[in-house]
Amino acid sequence: MSRRARRRPPAAPDEHAGPDARRWRLQPLTLLPAVLAIAGMLLFAYPTVAAWVTQYNQSKIITTYASDVDSADPDAATQLAQAHAYNDALSVGAVLEANTNVPTGVGEGGDDTLDYDSILDANGAGLMARLRIPAINLDLPVYHGTSDETLLAGLGHLEGTSLPVGGEGTRAVITGHRGLADARMFTDLNQVEVGDTFVIEVFGEVLTYRVFDTKVVEPDETEALRAEQGRDLVTLVTCTPLGINTHRILVTGERVYPTPQADLDAAGNPPTVPSFPWWAVGLAAGFILVGLYVWRSGYPPRKRGTHTRTATPAATPDSDSTQPQVVSSGPNDVSQQFPDATS
Repeated sequence: MSRRARRRPPAAPDEHAGPDARRWRLQPLTLLPAVLAIAGMLLFAYPTVAAWVTQYNQSKIITTYASDVDSADPDAATQLAQAHAYNDALSVGAVLEANTNVPTGVGEGGDDTLDYDSILDANGAGLMARLRIPAINLDLPVYHGTSDETLLAGLGHLEGTSLPVGGEGTRAVITGHRGLADARMFTDLNQVEVGDTFVIEVFGEVLTYRVFDTKVVEPDETEALRAEQGRDLVTLVTCTPLGINTHRILVTGERVYPTPQADLDAAGNPPTVPSFPWWAVGLAAGFILVGLYVWRSGYPPRKRGTHTRTATPAATPDSDSTQPQVVSSGPNDVSQQFPDATS
C-alpha cells in the first residue's frame, strides 16, 4: 500500500527577523561603565607604570655609562687621580642637622684648582657613578650634588664629603628620595640589613661595601657623618616614614678587600631592572575585556521565535485501497486461535 507523503506545515514567520534585526548599534549606556573601568585601571596602574618608565630611562643612562667614561675628557685615570687629590685636600665631613632631611656637607677643599663639578663627570651632565644594591634589586646613577632636580633624576652625592672613589680616611655620603609616586629610588632602603653589600662603579673602578650599621635618626637629633681614620666608608641617606619624612635612615658600609670576583665580573653589565612589564599585559587584558563588553552590548538579545504548532491530522486509510483490513480481536476469537476452524 502506498501512503501519501505527509508534509509538515510551514513555520510561522518570525516577526523579529529582518536584515537589521542583529545589526550592531552603539549603546550609550555602556559607555559610562566602560570609561569608568578604563579610568580606574589607569589610576591604579599609574605608580607602577611611572616607576617602570623611570627605571627604564635610568637603565639607558647606566647602560651608556661605560662608553661615556671611555670618551670622557680628561680620561678616567686623570679624573680618578683628581678625585683622590680632592679627597686628600678635603676636611671631610657632613652634619645631619635636626629637623632636616638632607645632610649638609661641611668639608672644604684645600686646593682651589680642583673643581668639584668637573671631577668625575662622565657625560657633561654630572653623572658620577653607578650604585648597585643586590639585596633590594637597586641599580641607579649617582650625580653631583643634592638639588631637587638631581634627586628626581637619580641619586645625589653630597658635596663636602669624600668623592666615592675609596681610600682610607674617607666617607662618601649618597642621598636619594624615598616614596616618590613615579620612581623607586631609595624606597626600599629600609630593607637593607647588616651584612648586605652594595657596589659602586666609578670610572672603571669597582668598590664593594658591606653594611655594618643601619639606624633611624629622630627629627630632633643631629648626626655627624665624618670620616674615620683608617676606614673607607660610604653612608646612604634617605627619609622615613613614607609620606611623612620626619626621620632619616642611615645605612653605612665599609669597604671590602679584595673586591669580590662576582662584583668585578658584573661590572659594566646592563642593569637587570626594570623587569618585564607585566603591568602592560594586565592593562591590555583589561582593555580587551572592556572592548568586548561594549561590542557585545551593541547587539540586541536573541528572542525565541513565536512558532505555532499545528495538529497533525490522524492517518486515514485510503478509500481505494484493496488491502484487507485486519481487525484485532479478543483472546477468545476462535478464528485467531484456530485459523482452520472456519474453513
